[in-house]
Amino acid sequence: MPRFSVIVPAFRVQAYLHACLDSVLAQSFKDYEIIVVDDCSPDACGPIANEYARRDPRVTALHLPRNRGLGPARNAGLGRASGDYLIFLDGDDTLLPDALQAIADRIDATGEPDVLMYDYARTYWTGRSVRNVLGGLLHEAGPARFRLTDRPELLRLLMVVWNKAYRRAFVEAEGFAFPPGYYEDTPWTYPVLMSAGSIAVLDAVCVSYRQRRRGNILSTTSERHFDVFDQYDRVFAFIDARPELARWRPVIFRRMLDHFTALYASRDRLPPHSRAAFFRRATASCRRYRTPGAPASRRALLRHGLLRLGARRTYQALSGAQHLGGRLRTGAAAARRAVRSAALRAHYRIQSRLPLRTRDAVFTARSGRGYTGSPAAIEAKVRELVPGMRTSWICRPADAHTVPTGARHLAPGTFAHWTALARSAYLVNDGSFDRGLVKRRGQTVLQTHEGTPLGTVGVDLLDRPAAARGADFEELLRSADTWDFSLSANPHSTLVRERAYPSAYTTLEYGSPRNDVYHRTGAGDVARLRETLGVPEGATALLYAPAPRDYRRIQRPGLDLERLLGLLGPRFVVLSRAPRPADPAGRAPHPRIIDVGAHRSVETLALASDALITDYASLMFDYVNLDRPVVLHLDDVEAYEAARGTYFDITAFPPGIVVRSQDELVDVFTTDHWRGAHAAQLRAAFRARFCPYDDGYAAERVVRRVFLGETDGLPLPVPYAARRTPAALPAQDGAVGAVRG
Repeated sequence: MPRFSVIVPAFRVQAYLHACLDSVLAQSFKDYEIIVVDDCSPDACGPIANEYARRDPRVTALHLPRNRGLGPARNAGLGRASGDYLIFLDGDDTLLPDALQAIADRIDATGEPDVLMYDYARTYWTGRSVRNVLGGLLHEAGPARFRLTDRPELLRLLMVVWNKAYRRAFVEAEGFAFPPGYYEDTPWTYPVLMSAGSIAVLDAVCVSYRQRRRGNILSTTSERHFDVFDQYDRVFAFIDARPELARWRPVIFRRMLDHFTALYASRDRLPPHSRAAFFRRATASCRRYRTPGAPASRRALLRHGLLRLGARRTYQALSGAQHLGGRLRTGAAAARRAVRSAALRAHYRIQSRLPLRTRDAVFTARSGRGYTGSPAAIEAKVRELVPGMRTSWICRPADAHTVPTGARHLAPGTFAHWTALARSAYLVNDGSFDRGLVKRRGQTVLQTHEGTPLGTVGVDLLDRPAAARGADFEELLRSADTWDFSLSANPHSTLVRERAYPSAYTTLEYGSPRNDVYHRTGAGDVARLRETLGVPEGATALLYAPAPRDYRRIQRPGLDLERLLGLLGPRFVVLSRAPRPADPAGRAPHPRIIDVGAHRSVETLALASDALITDYASLMFDYVNLDRPVVLHLDDVEAYEAARGTYFDITAFPPGIVVRSQDELVDVFTTDHWRGAHAAQLRAAFRARFCPYDDGYAAERVVRRVFLGETDGLPLPVPYAARRTPAALPAQDGAVGAVRG
């Protein structure tokens, strides 16, 4: 006898049935049977079920002679089930990995309850997955087993059959079965929960509930939605037959009215000509089963009261008024925004006619995300070297705390922000300022850029639509025409950007000011950074920083970091800047994966790490200044090249070891090739080509040239072999800290 019987009704789900069945067969827990019930589906559901039954003896295919609906199809599966527990899975949904193991473990831990409730996530056709917003009700605090009277709030969860496991002996003893018609879950789920002798919960997402754009039965326009009245008749008949359940009548009554009003409000379910008849049926049910006593919100009480009175026109007028009120509030907010925008534009025009403040400078970086990057390094050096210069930093209010006390914080879109843009003599950015900026005579604009380009940038993207994604090239060139100076880290960047951003600016090939910190930070400071980030003492910290993929609409991590750490062992931790999709299962993060995706300073992360794992990110050009290992994980180089394009073959001239798969990556780290002599040779050649001016004095060269007007006597680049001393890692036991091969 298997532990689980997984019953899968199938009707017009041929596009999804493979994924559904594969999600069960791929489970780590193997003690189950699958019963696929082909409800006389006109598509390929039947042949697909037969195919899986031939391939795996745990799969049984049942074929109904005529289409009977979801409820009878599930009953057919029930009749063939032999497992200890019943699990229902719709043919267009899937189980999450290890879901059955989690369910089995929780059943064992809670003493085999009659019903185990677990969570789900809605998965949209876009790939977005969102956990049930009421999932917190499934918390596992308190008694492991209980009755519904102990936790009545569980009735607020979606009353469906597929988010629970049912002890088969309990179901058979009670004689539960599904009725025909729509909303067949209702007269199953309420009676099951009310009569269960023991219930337990599992606070984990086990089911991916597919939200189809079209084709979902309950989203179709049909008079079959009137079936909901028969289903609640069955629920109340069940309660009336069991006097001990009378306490649930008020609760179910309120739930019923909420269900009716939600259906009535849904314009795509009821045909227009049947809406009045639906309201009348709802009024009749309301009067028949009315049982006061359950709490409800004021708005719900008003709706329910109008429903009981049969006041359909008043109900519709109230709904219309609420809708109109919402639109009016939205319109008023839009009007306020328009008025404010016009006021800001007028303010900017007035300020632009006033004299420039020759001792004012405005800085911003990374679209206003805090004090960071080359603009931050230059701002700090301006305050050090230019007496009397007043500096301001533009960033979001949430990042205001990152701005040093010597600089003034400006929030984007404020009058002070536009005053500063209109009247400051110096404007420094690594991206672009607001489109409304009109450069004035006498203003100096310094563009620092965000790193050395490997992937195609600027107007070179004109023939790469996947990477350009509707970029406004006219605006790009208009912005470039405002630049007086364009900062460059190396000859490669100079040649690329003068072609990709054609304009009349002056290129300053001075190095990257943001990299100065790599030559001015001591081992003690690095140790404190590691401690702040949560890197355990003695651990090897790998910074994982992949580049975005232009050919993917939804960004996903290219590495299975949990598997990687499992193979590398406990001395490794990962500082991850990879895209981190929300875990629909709500699992706790891996203790050795430190999510630093929102960290404002990539330089801090680089200083705190022992090595970098990346692919096409420009961070590699900066990281080699530290003389620490870089490993390139290039499992999609052909796709990246086709979509974005690169300015040189990174596989032919890499900053370190190149791998093409996760298995190769594991091998590189377990054999220590990542920090061997060959890796050091590659790193040295890469550094010599791309970091000739990164010596710790780039910001000083920029400030003396742009702000002080000096052209002679600027600090000369320090030869690497002579006196460059990149930040060292703190001393560690063993060889973990000895990463400079």
